[in-house]
Amino acid sequence: MADEHTFTLNLEHIEGYEFRLKFDWPDLPDLTLDEPLPLGNQQGPNASRLLAAAVANCLSASLFFCLSKAHTTPRGMKTAVTGSIARNDKGRMRIDRLDVAITLDTDAEQAARLLRCTSLFEDYCVVTQSVRHGIPVHIKIATRAGETLYQD
Repeated sequence: MADEHTFTLNLEHIEGYEFRLKFDWPDLPDLTLDEPLPLGNQQGPNASRLLAAAVANCLSASLFFCLSKAHTTPRGMKTAVTGSIARNDKGRMRIDRLDVAITLDTDAEQAARLLRCTSLFEDYCVVTQSVRHGIPVHIKIATRAGETLYQD
């Protein structure tokens, strides 16, 4: 790739299933990772939760960027992501799907102007577009009042 970017994160084993994640940005604090009970001690998020958080964050940031460019920045934005884990045909546990619900605090006038963003923002989300090759990701955007603005 001509426009390739790289980054390196480091994991250090602490005990059991607990690891310390060191980021490549020196001012960021370390993050403890662990598996849920009963396997681990639940001292931090596990990889499945980090993946879900990465997808939700990437989609939210991508939508926010598009809305900012369109001068329709919402008063608030909340995102919820629900991950589903199921066994594959070999009996191995896999993330089966991710459902992302983005709620915008916006009025009807702004909502009409942000429709263009709903057709663009997903394609610019690096994480979601990378993950979608193996995990279905479903997205819904609604206003705080419950009006659906977008659903894939």
